[in-house]
Amino acid sequence: MGLGDLLLVALAVSLDAFGVALCIGLNDKATKVQKLLFGISFGFFQFLFSLLGGFGGKFFTEKVASVPSVIGGIIIAIVGIMMIKEGLENKGECPILHPKMYLVLGISVSIDAIVVGFITLSNITAVYTLISYTLLIGAITLVMCIIAFIISRYLSKIEVVGKYADYIGGVILILFGLKMIFF
Repeated sequence: MGLGDLLLVALAVSLDAFGVALCIGLNDKATKVQKLLFGISFGFFQFLFSLLGGFGGKFFTEKVASVPSVIGGIIIAIVGIMMIKEGLENKGECPILHPKMYLVLGISVSIDAIVVGFITLSNITAVYTLISYTLLIGAITLVMCIIAFIISRYLSKIEVVGKYADYIGGVILILFGLKMIFF
């Protein structure tokens, strides 16, 4: 796998995290530190799961390939429902920004990286190269999250987006979760 192919793969697997980061960024209660921690969580789990997938190899590809998308999709959809619920209740505490969500969302947006590791990275024999490639995948995910948070700052200034951010973010996550489950 060449560097160009790796960059495309890294960009593709980071899009889940980008979408979730955009939704988090639209939440006016999310602080800069929380956004950074979400970005780090997403990048770390993309790295870790790509690495595990690469080490797992082709043996598991046929048995595991369809399951991660379904599990990740269900978790993302549940988070979307939680965002809508929070928008309806609006009691000042945001369950999406709870510390345990760094772990839950980090894992859910990164599950597909296991499959990517199985399929694209399992042919790499040098451990150093595998670690380097997976670190690059994690770094690109972090950068994509930072870009999403920057974009969300500007989107939240649009009155309709800012007013209904929880609903918009929730619906986006539910649709994205359904896409992961069924497509």
